[in-house]
Amino acid sequence: MESAHLPSVFDVAAILITLAAALSWINHKFLRLPSTVGLALMGVVASLAVLALDWATPDFRIGDAVRGFLAGIDFEKTLMQGMLSFLLFAGALHVDLGDLRRHWSQVGVLSTLGVIASTVIVGYGLYMVTQLAGVELPLAWCFVFGALISPTDPVAVMGAMKSASTPRGLQATISGESLFNDGVGVVVFSIILAVAAGGGEFSAPHATLLFFEEAAGGALLGLAFGWVGYLAMKAIDDYPVELLITLALVMGGYSLAQNLHISGPVAMAVAGLLIGNRGVARAMSDTTRDHIIKFWGLVDEVLNAVLFLLIGLEGIALIGNSRLVTVGLAAIPLVLVARTLSVGAPLLFWRNSLPFRSTMPVMVWGGLRGGISIALALSLPMGEQKDLLVTATYIVVLFSVLAQGGTIARVIRGPAKPAPTE
Repeated sequence: MESAHLPSVFDVAAILITLAAALSWINHKFLRLPSTVGLALMGVVASLAVLALDWATPDFRIGDAVRGFLAGIDFEKTLMQGMLSFLLFAGALHVDLGDLRRHWSQVGVLSTLGVIASTVIVGYGLYMVTQLAGVELPLAWCFVFGALISPTDPVAVMGAMKSASTPRGLQATISGESLFNDGVGVVVFSIILAVAAGGGEFSAPHATLLFFEEAAGGALLGLAFGWVGYLAMKAIDDYPVELLITLALVMGGYSLAQNLHISGPVAMAVAGLLIGNRGVARAMSDTTRDHIIKFWGLVDEVLNAVLFLLIGLEGIALIGNSRLVTVGLAAIPLVLVARTLSVGAPLLFWRNSLPFRSTMPVMVWGGLRGGISIALALSLPMGEQKDLLVTATYIVVLFSVLAQGGTIARVIRGPAKPAPTE
């Protein structure tokens, strides 16, 4: 009988889209902040407002209603098997393949070794923090957090970089790294989560083999699906059908990857790159190009808005635990230190192509965390470890979007030069 009270998939989608639309309107009309910054800020305000109402009018139990609503959402299926494929494909469409080829070594190192190094640094650091805070969290779950928080989100920083006329080489490195470290991060996350949730022992050779099987298999599948989609789009000129082809690429390709046990995120990144470059240049008319780019840009905006709302609503259930909040706050400098070390070491070897003094601050401060980290955190299995990791992710992502996203333009422009004296 109780199952009748659970919201349907349509109910959940309707509530989230309605909230996203209302808050986006308020932001556009009154706050006029960048979309990600505005929605994140209002997510915090909404969480605090619900907590305040719960305290002032305990009989209404608004917080319990929100928690009940969240309990009816299967985050594993909704996020990992749904939204993630659309987010990664949409992001890949906007990456210039020519620039990416010229900086393939930087992108390759940062999106693989950089993610692994960051995962290890954050994992060990979080383990020490939890021990000091008196919170029990096994080391394997600390590495899970390191894997989910290491991928970066290029959306906010790329807009600031273009407006500040940043060199294209740096733009290509950051956007390419963000695109592929999403896919790599998900593979690393899946491997470590299987160990943490299953209680098995970690084997470096087995994990390495599994990593390359998933990543290489995903890349090959994405290339095959992307090429078939490209040929199909090149053979016709009808934008509704071509738009439908891109949707089939994402949904069919990701579903097949999941069933073949290879990396769907990597497949979507590769397919998106192929369609966004060769497909846009050679297989689409101006009308088709305009519709497809705008459609996938809108998909990216809507899904990111929904994800920020979800993490804000999760904060209602978690923000009241002071020990969890303390660990989350301690994770902010930890993640920044990990970013500094994992990016700084490789940059020392690339000083000729990417000047260290000007590139290092932008790469570190521009390593924003966003939708992918939220999706991975919310997909964790229920338990005390999920409460801690979602809280830490919530706090780190909010700091990243509000503090880093709100000031990255100033970091890109560099310190203001003093006015000349007469």
